[in-house]
Amino acid sequence: MDWTVALTALVLIVPVELPDKTFVATLVLATRYRPLLVWIGVGLAFFVQTLVAVTAGGLISRLPHGPVVAFAAVMFLIGGIVLLRGAKKADEEEAETEAEFGAKVTGPATGWRAVLASFTVLFVAEWGDLSQLLTAGLVVRTKDPLSVFVGAWVGLLLVSALGAVAGRALLKRVRLATVQRIGGGVCLLLALVCALQAAGVDLPI
Repeated sequence: MDWTVALTALVLIVPVELPDKTFVATLVLATRYRPLLVWIGVGLAFFVQTLVAVTAGGLISRLPHGPVVAFAAVMFLIGGIVLLRGAKKADEEEAETEAEFGAKVTGPATGWRAVLASFTVLFVAEWGDLSQLLTAGLVVRTKDPLSVFVGAWVGLLLVSALGAVAGRALLKRVRLATVQRIGGGVCLLLALVCALQAAGVDLPI
């Protein structure tokens, strides 16, 4: 277990996931169910999704080093472009996302029913998003799936906790567009690092 890799994964995942619909979905769920139950359900969904992303990254990392790192660079580049292009509309789309997930949450629920409902909403909605691509790319680059898994999952738990407990207050103080631009910049930086490594440049990081 490399805590530096885990911390890196956490720091990189948070700005990518915070402007994502996951945050808004958790906020909406927390208005219908107890926040703690929502967080447990969402956290379990993230556990499965992060495990799948790490496994995929581990399988890809077994391929020849050059093409694998180049593939990671492409994934990060795509992620960065998507985040930056969508930043202008991030604040406008937040209301639409709230309405979308609000329609999926039907009726009150308590106990494990609320946990299951939260798990189901996030589990179905969040396949193939940028945080999963980023997680797989980090495994490809570091070849340390355990550390990346821990860091990425903790990062997702932090974002979902913010959404469940203080989502509405946070949206009033922080523009999602700004956070999305930060996430896009992070992805582009990782794309550059991987591209240099694929070209044979020896980097200290």
